[in-house]
Amino acid sequence: MISKHRVVTGVILDEQTELTVSDLCRSCSVRREKIMALVEEGILTPATQKPDDAYTFSGSSVKRAKRALKLQRELELDLSGVAVALELLEEIERLRSALRLYEETRGLLRE
Repeated sequence: MISKHRVVTGVILDEQTELTVSDLCRSCSVRREKIMALVEEGILTPATQKPDDAYTFSGSSVKRAKRALKLQRELELDLSGVAVALELLEEIERLRSALRLYEETRGLLRE
């Protein structure tokens, strides 16, 4: 019996990872204009702006950009709607995290 194995490779992106606009475009499979529109709307914030007007982004920008593009595509939101939706989704994540921490702390105090 022949077993088939599939090799999966990837890159771990974190806050210290520096991506160019081109890197972000490739990661999100979009053109530069789409990424720049996200920047102009305030959805993406460049980590740095180099002297030649070349932005760099942190690794977390990939997740945020992909999420924004998905909201725009699937819900047919304009960019200002995407910005509001992202803020609300991130607030929900923060509240869930705080609730989880509260519940864990409360559970420890009862024991």
